[in-house]
Amino acid sequence: MTWLLFSMITVGAFGVYGVLLHTGIVSMADPVNGRYKAFLFVGVAYLLTAVVGSLIMLKLNGVEWNFPAKGMMWATLAGIAGAVGAFGILLAFGAKGTPAVVMAIVFAGAPIVNAVVAMMAHPPAGGWGAVNWRFLLGIGMAALGGCLVSLYKPT
Repeated sequence: MTWLLFSMITVGAFGVYGVLLHTGIVSMADPVNGRYKAFLFVGVAYLLTAVVGSLIMLKLNGVEWNFPAKGMMWATLAGIAGAVGAFGILLAFGAKGTPAVVMAIVFAGAPIVNAVVAMMAHPPAGGWGAVNWRFLLGIGMAALGGCLVSLYKPT
């Protein structure tokens, strides 16, 4: 159950991400470049968290400093995907999207994309026909939630 605690930490962190980023953008007091200035500091935070945090954990765990090329490639692609996603949020804010709507759409849509891609990469035992209907219902509900947020967003 430790994985659930870590997952909930991530839910909390991602849950406040959009609001914090939007507040940083507005606080830059630069309507033209404020979002890019704020995003620069998101990058600094990623550097501090990902690089320094990883180095500390690796050192504490007595790691062998061997990094296979395939692992580095996939991890780098994952980092690029995360950065592109964060940049997309930034652009959505710049196009007059609000944190409540943008983040709701992102976090309703991303699990759908994740489920499809994960199941294509790692097909379920027994094939797609073996997938529990409740799982598919959950994906449908996420899609419906994203649609409802888009249609009835606060003004």
